[in-house]
Amino acid sequence: MGLHLLIDAASATPIYAQVVDQVRALVATGTLRHGDRLPSVRDLAVELRVNRNTAAKAYQKLETDGVLETRTGHGTFVADGGTRWSRAERRRRVENLLNRAVVEASHLSVSATDVRSLLEQQLGDLLERRKDSRS
Repeated sequence: MGLHLLIDAASATPIYAQVVDQVRALVATGTLRHGDRLPSVRDLAVELRVNRNTAAKAYQKLETDGVLETRTGHGTFVADGGTRWSRAERRRRVENLLNRAVVEASHLSVSATDVRSLLEQQLGDLLERRKDSRS
């Protein structure tokens, strides 16, 4: 199964992080669902034309975060969606991400109104993509 990820070699974001972000998005929207099998590390590296260690690092990060699970001898799969973190820890992680986004918006002189609007748009888009993937 190809994941059809788009890697930007010129991006400041490391390639493994681009893979992590895109796989997370595919899971969040329901494009990838619990139990879906992903390509092997080797196959992903070939598909993306990246070093095998880069693909392995992305999968390891996704597995550590509970997005993927590796079943020895069977492959890598989307995890069941449960989380290993408490509600407080999940909230803390999202709060940290939002804080970074708000700080960046401030540096870019983006108004609080625009930030709210963008967040609402992103949430709406996510829900719409999730709904479309289930159709």
